[in-house]
Amino acid sequence: MAARLGQLELQLSPLVENGNAVPVTLRMASPMTALSHVRRMALFTQRNPQPEVAVFHLSPASGVAQVSTRMRLATSQTVVALAELNDGSCWQHSIDVLVTLAACIEN
Repeated sequence: MAARLGQLELQLSPLVENGNAVPVTLRMASPMTALSHVRRMALFTQRNPQPEVAVFHLSPASGVAQVSTRMRLATSQTVVALAELNDGSCWQHSIDVLVTLAACIEN
């Protein structure tokens, strides 16, 4: 099943001065009950050395479908967030980010 647009909210600034510690939040409206909840949320980057940034496992015990963290961005790129619900549906949101000082640079 293809990921659909909508419902999942990715909060990330489209202009980042320093790619070493970029704040990011994923949020989805969900009752987080046994009958309807978010199972997983994940962050991916297009141009980092390791494109899978993080996978968060949720359950009804989580209470809310929201996670916040910081991530590194190697350079300007698209950041993609995915969410999988217990009914098998998948949702996505992506943001193009301009990074002025890159992280993840190998010497």
